[in-house]
Parts: sequence; C-alpha cells; structure tokens
Amino acid sequence: MICEIVCVGTEILLGDIVNTNAVYLSRKLAEMGISVLRQDVVGDNNERLTEMLRQALDRSDIVITTGGLGPTADDITRDKCCEVMDSKLVLDEKIKEQIEGYFISKGLKMSESNIRQAYVPEDGIVFENDNGTAPGFAIEKNSKCIIALPGPPREMKPMFEDKARKVLEKYSDAVFVSHNIKMMGIGESVMAEKAADLLENENPTAAPYAKDGECFLRVTASGKDKADAEEKAKPVVEEAVKRFREYVYAVDEENIETVLVKLLKKYKLKIALAESCTGGFAAKRITDISGASEVFDCGIVSYSNEIKNRILGVRKENLEKYGAVSEPVAKEMAEGVKRLSGADYGIGITGIAGPLSDSTNKPVGLSYIAVCDGETTECVEIKTSRHDRDYNRYVNGSRAFDLVRRKIIKRFEEQEEK
Repeated sequence: MICEIVCVGTEILLGDIVNTNAVYLSRKLAEMGISVLRQDVVGDNNERLTEMLRQALDRSDIVITTGGLGPTADDITRDKCCEVMDSKLVLDEKIKEQIEGYFISKGLKMSESNIRQAYVPEDGIVFENDNGTAPGFAIEKNSKCIIALPGPPREMKPMFEDKARKVLEKYSDAVFVSHNIKMMGIGESVMAEKAADLLENENPTAAPYAKDGECFLRVTASGKDKADAEEKAKPVVEEAVKRFREYVYAVDEENIETVLVKLLKKYKLKIALAESCTGGFAAKRITDISGASEVFDCGIVSYSNEIKNRILGVRKENLEKYGAVSEPVAKEMAEGVKRLSGADYGIGITGIAGPLSDSTNKPVGLSYIAVCDGETTECVEIKTSRHDRDYNRYVNGSRAFDLVRRKIIKRFEEQEEK
C-alpha cells in the first residue's frame, strides 16, 4: 500500500514551526510496512488544500493529514477531507459533550466556534481526542482511505498509536522493524567499509547514517509479523554490535546523554561538569533527561581564565604556558570540579568553538576533554576542523559523555564479565 502525508498549516510554510509530524508518521508507517510516496505541506487555503488532497488520492491508497482540525475559520481540513471523499459532516453529540466537559474541567468558557469540532464524517470512523478538543477520523471509500489527525504532536502521536494504527493495520501485508546501532569515535565511511558485507543483505537490510559527531547503522527487517521480523533482524544486529563493539554506545537509545544518565543511575554514580567553550550546553543536555538530579551534582561555566584559576584551581602557570585550550588545563578543570563537588567523575571541557580563533591562533574546532575519577585523569584531543559553533559545542558534549561512559564500562561492566 502507498501512503501520502499532507501536513496542513500556513505556519509550517512560514517556518514558524518545525514539521516534526511528517518525520514521526513516516517512521511509524515504515514500521508497519506501508510505503510513503510523498510528504507535502499546504497552507490554510481552500482551493490549494482541495487540489492537494485530490492529487494525493489519485496517486496513493492512503492519505494522512495533520493539522487544520481546530475551531477557527482557517481550520479547513475537516471540511475538505469530507468534500473530496463525498462524505457529509454531522454533529456528534457525544463529542460535543466531551468538548464541553474539557472546558469545564479547565475552568474555561467554551466559545461557540468550538462546536465546529464536534462535526464529524457521517460515514467515518471517529477518533476521540484524549489530549485536546479536536477529534480525528478516518474515511474509507472506493479502495481509498483518508485519515485526519490533529496538528499538535502531543495530540497527534497518541491518537495515531491508539486509534489510527488500528485502521491502518489492515492495509499492511508485512511488518517492518528497525534497530539503530549507534556509534561514536568512528566515521561513517569507515563504518560502511567495515560493514560492507552487511550492507549487501536484502532482508534484513543495513544502511549507514551520519549525525553530528557520531554515526549509526540501521538494520531493517520485514516479516509476516513483528516476531518474524525481529527474528530476521537479530543476527545482523548482534553481528554489528560485536564487530563495532569499541564504538557502540547503544542500540535504539535516543542519544548519548540518555545512555549516560541510565548508566550513572545503574551504578549510583554522580558527575560534575566544568565547561568553557560549551558554555553550559553539556549540563543542559544532561538535565534535559528525566531523573538527572540523581546523577548530576553541579556544573560550572568557567569561561574566563580568572574563574578557571580562582574557582577550579587551574594553575596560572599552565594557563600562561599552554593556554586555556590545552590538555593540562582541561585536566585541572576536571580535577577541580570533582574536588569541589565530591562527584564520582569530574569533566573538563575547553576548546575553540568558533567561528573565529582565539588570540593564540589555535585552530577552530580544537578542544580538549578530560575526565577525572579520583585516581586517574584521562584527556582526549578533538579536532573537528569545523567553523560551526553549534556543531563544535554539541560534539564536545557528546564526546565528553562518551568518555565517561567508557570509563564506567571499563570500571564496572568489564569487571563483571570477568
């Protein structure tokens, strides 16, 4: 079955919001074995939306829309979906009561325009909205299916999972599963070269991808059901993890900071950060993870040499002799923040984020990351050769997290294996 995704909203075209809905839906549909032919964005315009929906239905078996189900005059998706599917809108008293109850529970007065949201396709399948006021729906006619979902991701995602997925399952004759083997410390091209034989497989397939400062190998298998697909994917995933063991930091985890927080929780450990070029960004990424308070002691943004010396205890002679961007300074930053916090691991990050160099004319993208565990202080040099400030700050944080992860693995898990 072929599907198209049509995201409705002038705000997307203007760049006011990022269209994350298409990414989410494409991934979920691929898992179900439904091919996505196109992703389209159209503004809140009657003629353009009508034409877009008609063209999409001509090309594809299934059309999924997001957005345009609100109560205002420019929320036209509901009307246009019914128009192109020759379906009549009728008032659903149950939905009306639910919308009224939603506003009462919030202590708000409901506008008369909200009643528009209680009108649904007479011959459609209605999806009640457990996270908002706009119901979604599906209309199936003449071997075609159109599914309308709300625009806000916090409403769209649960509605897709709990309601729309059930409608779509009958259109899939296969189930796809994918697993991402995430790595750091190896480039995409080298990874692809070492995985050349895996990339030649047809089912499961393996494909290399690159992200900022890391890369991953995606293994995708199809089967008659999820268990069958998982069974086919398993040996390739295991082989990839074994082959790239020194670089793999996770399988299917969202990011390195999530992996690190889970690992710290597992062994009841804490970290503290001393940041210079990253300006607190590494600490933000850690504290973005739920439960970070259990593992994160403190963060110090020691942007100036004075603070590096006075707060962290970095020696003036090292700052003068080697400069702030140097291995000795990174090590003393890590040791200083560990000493101040009492954490199990102190992390020091210093570098030149760019886009310009410092007064020493050291290259942009040069950084030093150190981790102190109280017994030893390990430091790595990073040269990204990039003049992209955001990229360098992000990569520095990621490499710092991975360096701590590796030390924990070496200290605890490798001992457990023995």
